[in-house]
Amino acid sequence: MSDTKYKILLVDDEVDILEFISYNLEKEGYKVYTAQNGLEAIKVAEKKTPDLIILDVMMPEMDGIAACEEIRKIPSLNSVVIAFLTARGEDYSQIAGFEAGADDYITKPIRPKVLVSRVKALLKRTGGVAPDQVVENSTTITIGDLVIDKERYLINTRGQEMILPRKEFELLSLLVSKPGKVFTREEIYYSVWGENVVVGDRTIDVHIRKLREKIGNDHIKTLKGIGYKFVE
Repeated sequence: MSDTKYKILLVDDEVDILEFISYNLEKEGYKVYTAQNGLEAIKVAEKKTPDLIILDVMMPEMDGIAACEEIRKIPSLNSVVIAFLTARGEDYSQIAGFEAGADDYITKPIRPKVLVSRVKALLKRTGGVAPDQVVENSTTITIGDLVIDKERYLINTRGQEMILPRKEFELLSLLVSKPGKVFTREEIYYSVWGENVVVGDRTIDVHIRKLREKIGNDHIKTLKGIGYKFVE
């Protein structure tokens, strides 16, 4: 049994899937909540503030992509880990999922031991990335015209304040921790997603593009075939 008190929200319109996953996660000591469509998921998430949401893509009322986008707009849920649950052969774009704010995806059907292992790996990522030498004080990083609020997952750039999805925030925090340093793609994967989390090849590219849309194109430079660096 796990000694954690992690809360997990499962969202799927198939009752047998909910029962199967709930049973296996509750055996590990997790507190499990369920919902059967995207609209219900948002309501439950706001009320229960889960640590992890496992979200089916194809559902009635509101699909998983739309639900993920709405959840990412809610400040109190900004740090929640979201993984999409997808069927093999399902017409689903991983890029669309990551652009909506997902952290990972799980393919069903999945064996119970593999499911539990994936959940544990995802929950390990809730701690975030700790920037080091650029910290102005214990809660904010100021670098040029960019201010990063580590407690609220919030940035202020050119006087405009915005909340970033958790993975975008962790990626930006990693890059600004050492301005000018080139972070390889492998370093970024390990630091932001963790070695046990499987993500698509273009995941970093998607997150970099979304960061550039928010803070401008000048701060994040690409070194083709190597990685990325932050410049002031």
